[in-house]
Amino acid sequence: MKEEEIVIELPIEHMSNIFGQFDKNIQKIEKNLNITFICRGDDLKIIGEMDNVKAGEKIIKDLLALSKKGVDITDQEVNYLLGMKNLNVNSGDIVKLQDDCICHTTMGKPVKPKTIGQKTYVDAIRNQMITFGIGPAGTGKTYLAMAMAITAFQREEVSRIILTRPAIEAGEKLGFLPGDLQSKVDPYLRPLYDALYQIMGAESFTRNMEKGLIEVAPLAYMRGRTLDNAFIILDEAQNTTPAQMKMFLTRIGFGSKAVITGDATQKDLPPDVKSGLDVAMTVLKNVPEISICKLTGLDVVRHPLVQKIVHAYEVYEDKQTMKEFSNTKKNNRKKTNAK
Repeated sequence: MKEEEIVIELPIEHMSNIFGQFDKNIQKIEKNLNITFICRGDDLKIIGEMDNVKAGEKIIKDLLALSKKGVDITDQEVNYLLGMKNLNVNSGDIVKLQDDCICHTTMGKPVKPKTIGQKTYVDAIRNQMITFGIGPAGTGKTYLAMAMAITAFQREEVSRIILTRPAIEAGEKLGFLPGDLQSKVDPYLRPLYDALYQIMGAESFTRNMEKGLIEVAPLAYMRGRTLDNAFIILDEAQNTTPAQMKMFLTRIGFGSKAVITGDATQKDLPPDVKSGLDVAMTVLKNVPEISICKLTGLDVVRHPLVQKIVHAYEVYEDKQTMKEFSNTKKNNRKKTNAK
């Protein structure tokens, strides 16, 4: 195809941020889109096939808008925009992510949704009584829910925070762990503690926990309770049974908000046990007061390698599903012919 070129203005004060150290950001865009950038003063020429040139222009303009907002451009922003290049996404929506600051960590770092999927998830938590956050590792499901819970608690929108997880034995037996019951279940709840320490601070967390205003407990401890005026987070929900999920959802009382997070691809349940998360998503999908947010590999905000790992597993699992479907059809045909 014929090569085309366009020239866009790129202010010099934003070039180093957009180009990245040793031009790594710009080189990644060039390689991914098969285009060439040539910089002369504050003019940036983009050369390549027209569709790729237009995609490159949009990405550069989005990065410029983010840079003007004071964002330090990293691999995460570049990878996200490259991943979104074939989707009809308004550039303004990406820039608006920077305006939605949920809270700050104890180190002063703002906690914000970094992708449009995360923004949809955060808005659902704000507006709905019950929100399901489903997605692969690294999409911020638990961390963002924790930030929303702490913010609601500090604003006195709720009187307490309740964090729970099913203490499923993923290969390691609880009975072999040292200490009393609390010591045995603490390792399963450690990710919740880590997020609380980072956002709230260890001293504030300890003080509120001693007062009973923050509770971190295994899911089994929820049975028989009614949880009013609380922000409740159920983490690792893919490891609940249907009975446990129903038990949890029916604990929610007046003035409460609940977030259920899980990754349907990382179940630790026995093979013959259905996941309560899968069942709940089918049963509750048409209930208007309940929001189901599905995050994808595009929403992964950990190291870029995690996004590649998630994508590789998705491709592998799709192939396995197709293979199993094909084998089932063959077996059914053989049974029909045998008759």
